[in-house]
Amino acid sequence: MTEIEQQELLDKGILLPLMEEFYSLQGEGHHTGRASYFIRIGGCDVGCHWCDVKESWNAKLHPPTEVDKIVENVVKYKANTVVITGGEPLMWNLDYITKELKKRNITIHIETSGSHPISGDLDWICLSPKKQSLPLEPIYKVANELKVIIHNSSDFKFAVEQAEKVSDSCNLYLQPEWSQMEKMVPKIVDFILENPEWQASMQTHKYMNIP
Repeated sequence: MTEIEQQELLDKGILLPLMEEFYSLQGEGHHTGRASYFIRIGGCDVGCHWCDVKESWNAKLHPPTEVDKIVENVVKYKANTVVITGGEPLMWNLDYITKELKKRNITIHIETSGSHPISGDLDWICLSPKKQSLPLEPIYKVANELKVIIHNSSDFKFAVEQAEKVSDSCNLYLQPEWSQMEKMVPKIVDFILENPEWQASMQTHKYMNIP
């Protein structure tokens, strides 16, 4: 296969730069504790300094993988939910992979910064906005979950600003950045007690020592 042919398949979403795939429990957000098959796609142009999967940033490090093979791997397990994550998964065309998963009655969640146009047939959109690369406007009204990472005190103001843009039905979560847990958790607790429309999200998978 030539580079041009490969790029055409990537553009169509028939190939995706797969970083990893695994069956585990959702560790954070609205669906914490749910059995889920994770598909982590390489490539990210957002570049959070506290990112815990920086190895995902360079898509060229991750082999273009046939989506049909990824879907085959999903159905080997009892998972009825797939989480597409990254990197920034919306850098890629998700129409094909979501169509194939839907054929198998799989519920599809995505975790995204929203900085790229939406593609694919998605059942649950977890929007985790980043200051350095803000979400595109259309995703705010379709986001099911707004999850703002709290690294420092200025992030609370950002969270409020972002919450003003989502729909009334969107679930609001504040999640402490892992390296700032001890410092930020008390502030998150105080904020939620004053603003009970918000909920706390924790990275429970790190406590449970699972992927």
